[in-house]
Amino acid sequence: MKIRIQGNSIRLRLSQPEVAAFIETGSVSESTHFGGQPGAMLTYALERSDQPELTATFSGNKICVLVPAELGVIWANSEQEVSIEHVVIPPSGVGGLRILVEKDFKCLTDRPGVDESDNFPNPSHSC
Repeated sequence: MKIRIQGNSIRLRLSQPEVAAFIETGSVSESTHFGGQPGAMLTYALERSDQPELTATFSGNKICVLVPAELGVIWANSEQEVSIEHVVIPPSGVGGLRILVEKDFKCLTDRPGVDESDNFPNPSHSC
């Protein structure tokens, strides 16, 4: 699973095995370790939830994107549903967090040193 954070936007991209694990267990996560210090780690996860909309939490060095159960099943099992997106507007109405969850597709051109063997086949045949 890949994560991209830019400004008030967070995006998760999942390979085929990760989407399969999400379907089976309701959760998939990844961690990034920063040096040799104990606890210097960022964990990010996608989890099935009973929340009515896509949302995210941050606590104890963990980013958790919560997907409504029914929406997650539809997305994971569909060839047409490539992504799930939602903007969480805070109670103040100012700003918001854009959340995007996507299936990770193979690139159209080979990139040396990049293993995309677990990614979804790209539906496009050319740029």
